[in-house]
Amino acid sequence: MDFTLYVNGQELVTILCTPTKLNCLVIGYLYSQGIISSLKDIASMRVCEDESLADVRLTSEDFKIPSHRTLTSGCGGGQSFQIQVSKVDSRLIISAKDIISIMNMFLAHMELYRISGGVHASALADIKTIHAMAEDIGRHNTLDKIQGEYLLRGLSVNDGLLLSTGRITSEMLIKAAKMQVPIVISRTAPTDKVVALAKELEITIIGYARGERFLVYTHPERITRN
Repeated sequence: MDFTLYVNGQELVTILCTPTKLNCLVIGYLYSQGIISSLKDIASMRVCEDESLADVRLTSEDFKIPSHRTLTSGCGGGQSFQIQVSKVDSRLIISAKDIISIMNMFLAHMELYRISGGVHASALADIKTIHAMAEDIGRHNTLDKIQGEYLLRGLSVNDGLLLSTGRITSEMLIKAAKMQVPIVISRTAPTDKVVALAKELEITIIGYARGERFLVYTHPERITRN
């Protein structure tokens, strides 16, 4: 569906998405784009699937649509606003065995992905448990849905593992840095730009995590062999 987000009566963006967890998508998108810093910044929110829109009122009346937008590689050519992120400060260490185990658990939790193969899935987890998961036709949407769910549930993202079925893009990595997630694991590969950015942001990138194998692209010091 084409889902349009309005903020303080202004049309912010139209997102091509799968109509699940739309409230999480709205909140996660606003947070990841730096428009809100917490739920306290939202005065009211109406999400209407039938009308394919969300109407958000912020506590501040001074909001203006950012002038700088970037066309992303998201499904449908999504738009992203310019945001700043910090390096990820984490001492998390995970074993190769735990990586294989949590990815197998991740695959077992997928529903739409197993049925259609035409959607992306992402999850936030620790070494033993998947805490939030989302599926969507847009890989970036899945991260916003997860971020929104974490905010709504009042959970801490720090030292989490970000799992994904899709190719890791620079926008996805920036969203991970915004969450302060130190390790991103995917069934596919990152781009060269993402590898360079991950080194700079101090994020461990793991790709081609399938079966008993995976490749570590950046910051291998967080991975042990046992």
